[in-house]
Amino acid sequence: MTATSENYQPRRIEQRGLWFDEFEVGTVYVHAPGRTMTEADNVLFSTLTMNPQALHLDAAWAAEQPFGERLVNSMMTLAVMVGASVQQLTQGTIVANLGLTDVRFPHPLHHGDTLYSETLVVEKRLSESRPGQGIVTLAHTGRNQHGDIVGEARRAVLVWREGHQP
Repeated sequence: MTATSENYQPRRIEQRGLWFDEFEVGTVYVHAPGRTMTEADNVLFSTLTMNPQALHLDAAWAAEQPFGERLVNSMMTLAVMVGASVQQLTQGTIVANLGLTDVRFPHPLHHGDTLYSETLVVEKRLSESRPGQGIVTLAHTGRNQHGDIVGEARRAVLVWREGHQP
């Protein structure tokens, strides 16, 4: 039988994240590819989110500040760090984000830097109030192309157990 024959039934694979039971505490997921952050990305993100901070938008003003140039909006850094994990970890399996804690930006991200992200599964437990679901705590880390940590955050997510999703 060939892929073009009349009786051929292709195997179908749908891209998804992990079910609750597939998460293993202590596993690190490296998300690829990285994302090079451009000036246009930064200006668009800052204006779309109504953040007029001169540190992101005003090159002349930022040139006089300690870093000597505009910096990538830290909320964009956080959004890309978390977003990079979605396809691999939570696409179609998440019920809800429950919260972010321990958010830090220890090193600035500059226009032209590439953000690389990884996620450590910190803990997991079955939900006591929502049968068929579990809570997974993830530690996201973002690094620039030099390996400097530019962002960190812990995120709690509510995830379906396989076979329990609608």
